This record gives sequence, C-alpha cells and structure tokens, in this order.
Amino acid sequence: MTLRLTTGEHVARLFIDRADKRNAFNQAMWEQLPELVLQAMADPAVRLLTIESAHPGVFCAGADIAELLANKDEAQWRAANQAAINRAQHVLARAEKPVIAYIDGDCVGGGCGIALAADIRVATPRARLGITPAKLGLVYPLHDTKLLVDLVGPGQAKRMLYTGMLLDAHEALRIGLVDEIAASPGHLEDVIAANSLHSTSGMKRFVRRVLDGQADDDAETLEVFAQAFTGPDFLEGTSAFVAKRKPEFK
Repeated sequence: MTLRLTTGEHVARLFIDRADKRNAFNQAMWEQLPELVLQAMADPAVRLLTIESAHPGVFCAGADIAELLANKDEAQWRAANQAAINRAQHVLARAEKPVIAYIDGDCVGGGCGIALAADIRVATPRARLGITPAKLGLVYPLHDTKLLVDLVGPGQAKRMLYTGMLLDAHEALRIGLVDEIAASPGHLEDVIAANSLHSTSGMKRFVRRVLDGQADDDAETLEVFAQAFTGPDFLEGTSAFVAKRKPEFK
C-alpha cells in the first residue's frame, strides 16, 4: 500500500508510504490520491486533512522517473498519466476542507506540486523543496505552475523552474513557498479543528475564487455571507464569545 488514509478526532491523515522509492509517485498513486482526498472530504467528522510521509526524512521525490522512461513511447499511457496527475492536483487544490502539507525532507517536482495544492505548508528544518523538470527535459504542468506563481510570484517561480535548484526550509519560508517551519503541524491542526468548519470551508471557497480571478462579490458569495448569520455555528460562536468560553462547533 503506497498511499493510506487514517482518521482520528476531526483530522484525516493521508500518508505517502513508498520508502524504497523515496515516496515517488507512480501512475497508480496519482489515480488513488484524489479518491482518498474525496473520501476524507465526505467524512462528516473530518474538519481538515494533512498530507505527510509515512517515513521521516523525505516527503516525496516527485514522479517515478523509471516508470516515465519505460512508457515514454506509449502515447496512450502518457495521456492517461497526464490525466491522472491533472485530476489529482485539481481535486486536491479544490478540496472543500482545509489541507495541510507537512514537509519533512525532500519535496521535489511532482511532490512539490502536491504541497503546492495544499492550503498550508509546514516544513521541518531539514526540508528541501524544488521543481526539477528542466533537469529532465520535461515541462511542469500549467495548473501546478499557476499554484507556484500564486504563492511566490512570477520572479521566484521562474527562478525555481529555470534552475531546478533545491531550496532549504528557510529560503522556502522567505519567498513564501512554505508558511512556517516547525517540528510538526500539530498546533495548526488543533486550532483549525477547533474552529467552525462552516467558516473555514466557506472562506476556502472564497480564496479559490480569488485565485481563479474573481475580484467582486456576486449573488452567490453575498448569499453565503448573509446565511452565516442564521446558522448554528454563528449562534454557538457568538454565545461562547459573550460567555468567555471556548466554542464547541458540531
């Protein structure tokens, strides 16, 4: 089993578990990833999803290059591979609940794309991130390139793409590629899981709309904003605030 999903109290964890290949993704894994993400999103108890390695010291070395080389002359396989990668990244980037990527060790190429599709990236001090298609004669997917540009801007994105350099955790933090450096994502999990899922998922949809080019409210976004005032989470959150207690969102 190279990908596995576990669920605890309000948190689902998607583990990458292919240590002998430094967690490199093959075709089967690209096909499995979106199904596991959708499974986590469908679980009403889950308030957030983490993506992390089952083994310390490496997040994901990227695509399985040996598999790509073995199938380079098979047009049908290449098309299926591209479709699987595109679907995996699209589903992950648009998952309805918050997603945290916990990056320990190398996070390269397609592995970096997975981290880019998460909402928040937490890196350990030994993390290294890079996008290396230029070293392989390949081209990075447009969808993933947009995720990169959205995070670090076009100048830093070009630096990463053109050079294929691996950035250490502190450089990745400096340019906005990761959001913090920490030994674990636990504190963020606790804070997010304690908050209203109605709020976090709604705001996540709004952020995605902004990233996809929307700048002004429309009838749907105005309705989402207005309806929140009539929901049970608003009543619980405001009641807890007035009573100076922690809210307990159901």
